[in-house]
Amino acid sequence: MNHKIWRHSSQNTTKHVEVNFIEKVASERHFYSSTSCSIIWFLSWSPCWECCKAIREFLRQRPGVTLVIYVARLYHHLDQQNRQGLRDLINSGVTIQIMRAPEYDHCWRNFVNYPPGKDAYWPRYPPLWMEVYALELYCIIFSLPPCLRISRRRQKQLTWFSLSLQNCHYQMIPPHILWAAGVIQLPVTWR
Repeated sequence: MNHKIWRHSSQNTTKHVEVNFIEKVASERHFYSSTSCSIIWFLSWSPCWECCKAIREFLRQRPGVTLVIYVARLYHHLDQQNRQGLRDLINSGVTIQIMRAPEYDHCWRNFVNYPPGKDAYWPRYPPLWMEVYALELYCIIFSLPPCLRISRRRQKQLTWFSLSLQNCHYQMIPPHILWAAGVIQLPVTWR
């Protein structure tokens, strides 16, 4: 089993990091139809619809490859093409998850080039924000209307998250996900 860590940044290129990775792996590795492997991928943003299409094509040509993608944030999650691209990836067998604290910590410690002495800086997004992104990913998976709105104020680098849930969200999203995002409170029984 090879646990090789591959680092790459999409700086100084016109291609997204997902396409760079696919091209590099395809050029360096010989995948035979009997080859089986698992790839765990940590991304700052979820793939756009075009990258989702490229990932699906890569996996279609390599049926023995399984892929798990951990993302820190959802890329243009209100764009219907991006939402459909993520659903198509999931329907093709790819696992997509929002990073939780352990994955974020692993990603930070193994892949981020932080300045010396700054390794304790973690996380950029508080755990509640991770839960809110997870909630929106559920909306995408279940083809529900978006419930997450994000607004940023550039001068002060502030980010606001607001949730707007409809009845369909409460009916389709598991209660433990709504609870983790602080949307509902679980009933308490006193004896």
